[in-house]
Amino acid sequence: MKLTNQTEEPIGVVGMGSYLPRRRRLNEEIATTTGGTGDWIAVQTGIRARHTAAADEATSDMAATAVRAAVAASGIDIEQIGLLILGTSTPDELAVATACRVQAMVKAHEAVAFDVSAACSGWLFAARVAHHWMRCERHARYAAVVGVDVFSKFLNPADRATTVLFGDGAAAAILGPVPEGGFLDFYTGSDGRHAHEVLIPAGGSRMPATQETVQDKRHTVYMDGRAVRDFIIDIFPRAVEECLHRNHLTLSDIDAIVSHQPNPVLLRALGAKLGVPEDRLVVAGEEVGNIGAAALPYALATAAAQGRLRAGGRVLAVAFGAGVTWGTTLLTWTGASAVRIGPAPQRQERAHSTKGEER
Repeated sequence: MKLTNQTEEPIGVVGMGSYLPRRRRLNEEIATTTGGTGDWIAVQTGIRARHTAAADEATSDMAATAVRAAVAASGIDIEQIGLLILGTSTPDELAVATACRVQAMVKAHEAVAFDVSAACSGWLFAARVAHHWMRCERHARYAAVVGVDVFSKFLNPADRATTVLFGDGAAAAILGPVPEGGFLDFYTGSDGRHAHEVLIPAGGSRMPATQETVQDKRHTVYMDGRAVRDFIIDIFPRAVEECLHRNHLTLSDIDAIVSHQPNPVLLRALGAKLGVPEDRLVVAGEEVGNIGAAALPYALATAAAQGRLRAGGRVLAVAFGAGVTWGTTLLTWTGASAVRIGPAPQRQERAHSTKGEER
């Protein structure tokens, strides 16, 4: 007898949630430690502000809030989540999956919980794992996929290359069965020869913590800005073009391109060079900066909340990050709602993909 289960149904996004910490740091404050001016930072990066976690606020705290928001947007019960995957570069601890912390906090007791480590590509990698898992596992009807990073606790305030760019945030999606469409294509890649170009050097098994590593600020984010920029300039258009070619589509067939948000100025320039219409490229980094694994799902949730994603429209999502890692997914938007939680004026919003609504 053939078992019937969700593997025969398309899997798509059924709800999204995002969270930003209360404290908002403007460019003028950043410039006091990095040099330059607030206007210079805005011109170079397009970023006007970023959010900073409270001293007692950990990665798991932020992720749990985003998951609860996504569950509320999806209209399911937390007990229905059979899988919880978390992407981050800034875990609560090295030895425990932060997803397990989140599972306990949100009381998703029926879920299998684990982390995925792919830096800023983490959410897309996690979404691919969740999608394939749900295709094979008949008991995982819904999955929570969350991207989160708390970079503020791992930055050298005097390092302009990193401090002007990175912020804190979390965003989650609930994946589940949908009537049609959903995720249509995934592709992921990596090239470990470039792993040294952006990382937190100390604190792991290769360079355990010592008094010297702390004094030398080896526990903060290091980034070779020129190498990272060259990687982004190469991978963004290549990833988009390869996804289109694989699926026999052109840019005119795509309703929205939602990307990792490393730098709004660079992202807009690459979109224009590729020929992406300005209104189809989602840029959400101006008020949050680069929030790592949360950046792509945060941009997706923001576009949904702003009514920029129509039900049935094609969305091409692009991720890239340290490692180096990259990936794309093509999906048909389901009309899923998004709940965003954060400080005013974005205190809390719920919207459908066709009409915004505050609550």
